[in-house]
Amino acid sequence: MPQNAYAPPTWSVMPPVIKNLLIINGLAFFATYAPQLQQLLFNWFALWPMGTPDIAPGPFGQFQAVPQFYPWQLVTTAFLHGGFGHILFNMFGLWMFGMRIENTWGSQRFAFFYFFCVIGASVTQLLVTSAPFLFGIGDPVIVPTVGASGGVFGVLLAFGMMYPEERIMLIFPPIPIKAKWFVIGLMAMQLFAGITGTQAGVANFAHLGGALAGLLLIQYWRGKLPVGPRPERSAYR
Repeated sequence: MPQNAYAPPTWSVMPPVIKNLLIINGLAFFATYAPQLQQLLFNWFALWPMGTPDIAPGPFGQFQAVPQFYPWQLVTTAFLHGGFGHILFNMFGLWMFGMRIENTWGSQRFAFFYFFCVIGASVTQLLVTSAPFLFGIGDPVIVPTVGASGGVFGVLLAFGMMYPEERIMLIFPPIPIKAKWFVIGLMAMQLFAGITGTQAGVANFAHLGGALAGLLLIQYWRGKLPVGPRPERSAYR
């Protein structure tokens, strides 16, 4: 089947899925500045560990209710962010690397890929944060996970696979580097930081989970997994 049957008719610097993701993330971010909305949004839509107690001691010794895990948090966590820098870098990365991919794949395929990576990242992070409560592995800490980083890392992985020789200009140091080496280096840094715990407060394994989900889905589309469709779209090669 010809590739043009899947390609969007025009190139856009702001394709629809990315545009809508930027808008929704921006609205959700500004909504968290309302104190009552912030608590509501984080309690119900951030990603909380499984197996936590219903109540726990608060900062002043009093007991308070502990937010619980709900399945929809696997997706909604990607629309909440912990600060301006957090959302700025995530949305810039989504636009920078996702724009070309959405224009190549089409919006429907890109949206499926993005949310597949988001869910893969959330499941990975959920296993990591829930292990102390469910299996007694590690220190039990009741903190939520927020951010679109898992989806963005999946998109970045896709960019590195589709355009491995494309040069990316780093901010620091300001030197060009091929996309494939940039992706490999970044993933290695995330793995090291996740194992050693050198980046406190950063969900390194969620980033890796999003990238792994993206890798598996692309390989599935390419027909390179034991099960999957025969490759038809040259855009995935």
